Amino acid sequence: MASGPLTPGSTIGILGGGQLGRMLAMAAAELGLSCHIYCDEDNAPAFAVSAHQTVGAYDDEATLLTFAKSVDVATVEFENVPAATLATVAKETPVYPPPRALEVSQDRLAEKTFASDLGIAVAPYCEVTSIDELEQAVQSLGTPTLLKTRRLGYDGKGQVKISNGTNLNEAYESLNGAPALLEKFIGFDCEISVLAVRGQDGETRFYDPSENRHENQILAEARVPARIPDQIADDARAIARRLVEALNYCGVLCVEMFYCGDQASAPLIVNEIAPRVHNSGHWTLDACIISQFENHIRAVAGWPLGACARHSDAVMTNLIGDQARDWPALAAEENTGLHLYGKRQIRPGRKMGHITRLVAGSGVE
Repeated sequence: MASGPLTPGSTIGILGGGQLGRMLAMAAAELGLSCHIYCDEDNAPAFAVSAHQTVGAYDDEATLLTFAKSVDVATVEFENVPAATLATVAKETPVYPPPRALEVSQDRLAEKTFASDLGIAVAPYCEVTSIDELEQAVQSLGTPTLLKTRRLGYDGKGQVKISNGTNLNEAYESLNGAPALLEKFIGFDCEISVLAVRGQDGETRFYDPSENRHENQILAEARVPARIPDQIADDARAIARRLVEALNYCGVLCVEMFYCGDQASAPLIVNEIAPRVHNSGHWTLDACIISQFENHIRAVAGWPLGACARHSDAVMTNLIGDQARDWPALAAEENTGLHLYGKRQIRPGRKMGHITRLVAGSGVE
């Protein structure tokens, strides 16, 4: 259902109030659009930069309907908004991306099945609903493997590595009975992300793939250009295109992939799909004229998409926990963009902000 183009002064509703919602609201404001943030917690980071705010539960139908009536279109800033929430909001206003995209990405089993059915390579996996199934899956896939909850895991949460000698009973019990899957551990050269943006009319554009580095299972750094062959970059974009088209997507979608080397039977293996703007694309705020956040707003508002080309090479580094206390020194760096998310409490493992260091020309050392 096309809803655009929205005129300046229109209101975009955003479900979720974290840093992604904050940066979406800031991008919308630059286009003359207002944002109304709906979040289930007080003092959400996005509240400080949005024109309107509602605090409510994601299953509060009456409050959701009031919110939906106040906006011209709605979108999400995180993929775990319940499908029922989107269905409620969709009664009163168009919702992008489509609920189907969130249903697929919220369940790792559904996500892998969806990609596999499109002929896209994923890591070998088995569904696990009991300790007996876990034992059978380990026999089938071998070790090392990763036992993952099907829902709600992120930044390394909700997963256990299975190696030779791992106590399978303890591993299974650590997930507290949550539906799970066992995934074969993939050796890879690097992880990359591709950001695709698709408009209401089906036009699709791509940002350059980023090369991602993790520490303690949290993204630490994303750099562009990724150190991969040009053909692999083209193949990664082609995979992302197949996914957005199959989902009839609108907005920014991130596809995380493992690059396993040119000689591998499957050089690219899809790891996760994120139907939203993404941490690995924060470099676009400083290295592109049109960031992922502005392009997402353009897409859901029915506007023409902006250029995705970068004008500089870049390294984006997350500021995790106490790293954000170095802001005075970081703010003084040349050719460095500092972005702090306005979170009041610093905690270990919490993303407090990021920096992007720019290098003009080719190659980031």
